[in-house]
Amino acid sequence: MSDVPDPDVVASCPLGAELAQQDCHTLAGAMTVRRLADGEVLIEEGHVEDTLHVIVSGALAVTRNTAGGTWVTLQLLRQGDIAGELGFLDGKEHSATLRATGATRIYSLARPALESLLEPHPLLVYRVMRAIVRTVHAILLRMNLEYVELTNYITKQHGRY
Repeated sequence: MSDVPDPDVVASCPLGAELAQQDCHTLAGAMTVRRLADGEVLIEEGHVEDTLHVIVSGALAVTRNTAGGTWVTLQLLRQGDIAGELGFLDGKEHSATLRATGATRIYSLARPALESLLEPHPLLVYRVMRAIVRTVHAILLRMNLEYVELTNYITKQHGRY
């Protein structure tokens, strides 16, 4: 496998959903490739990072460290998913650690790399940002649904199976 992002892979991920083929080539040129070994940390809880990641192969476990010092997996991100979107947007500390589950290959997009495309390719940047917001919105909708289901379970069944 090459260490240069493939524009066809970019086109098939959420970031490339609205992009023309030439725009996918441009965006791929602004991205870097990273390979993670099983268990390797991509993003560490509490750290600030301004990079967005697309999972090309493998998976990332979204984990949090508990008060007892054990790791709890909150979500498993798979091929085609994006990660690090909130840190990419707001530059604040990450609330979870992302750890590779098996050999994982990702494409990374640093905020300055995307911002460098703003003047020559404003529509591309707009469409990428819209894709990021759509992803965050989908996550929020899923979390709201899970919250309602849990609340209904607790209040209607009093937490009984």
